Amino acid sequence: MRYELADYEWSAIKPMLPNKPRGVPRVNDRRVLNGIFWVLRSGAPWRDLPTAFGPYTTCYNRFVRWRRAGVWSRIIEALATAQDAAVQMIDTSIVRVHQHGACITTNQRQSMGRSRGGLTSKIHAVVDGNGLPVRLALSPGEAHDVRLAGKLLSRLKSGAMLLADRGYDADWIRELAMKKGAWANIPPKTNRSDPICFSPYLYRARNQVERFFNRIKHCRRVATRYDRLAANYLAFVQLASIRLWLRLYESAS
Repeated sequence: MRYELADYEWSAIKPMLPNKPRGVPRVNDRRVLNGIFWVLRSGAPWRDLPTAFGPYTTCYNRFVRWRRAGVWSRIIEALATAQDAAVQMIDTSIVRVHQHGACITTNQRQSMGRSRGGLTSKIHAVVDGNGLPVRLALSPGEAHDVRLAGKLLSRLKSGAMLLADRGYDADWIRELAMKKGAWANIPPKTNRSDPICFSPYLYRARNQVERFFNRIKHCRRVATRYDRLAANYLAFVQLASIRLWLRLYESAS
């Protein structure tokens, strides 16, 4: 079956899963995870899950229960400890909200907003020098790119270089990087009067964050938002990011 976890991926993620069964032993974790990743990659509704993965309700309930317990967040944080902290890149990407996900009146609470393309959400990401995700967040589509920059860059390491596009050229972002002992290599806006130290050569590496968004959008559940709840959609973004990290273990297996 396509999109299933390889042996090396399963061996890497298995120790990070909850392992406290109570009462009746739960369904095989690997089979359930394979079903969740199948939905993530194919973009199909949960009800269309192939029977090889068991009842779709089991996969959906496990996906939601572990999301509420913070399992997906803890896994990506654990994997991100192997990040290349010398270079950090921040950027955003717009995602169209499908009509099936736009049925909540309180859209703002679910990180949906109106823009030229209709109802959209915006993924905020910090990646390392290899284009692997370090921190993720979600906002309405019309929100400015720097809206969540302070939160995402709060763990910037001393001696790191921060790469970002011109939209992040703000004095407070440069000051934040300076307080963290990092250097913000951000191209200055055309209306900036004071000179700024900027290296176009080092800035070339910023394409890694663009590649990250391209890779996670291979997953149709990320490329288009079908989920009404922001927490569920962000969980799918985290799962797509976890899959990128797991591929690092292929050479070590």
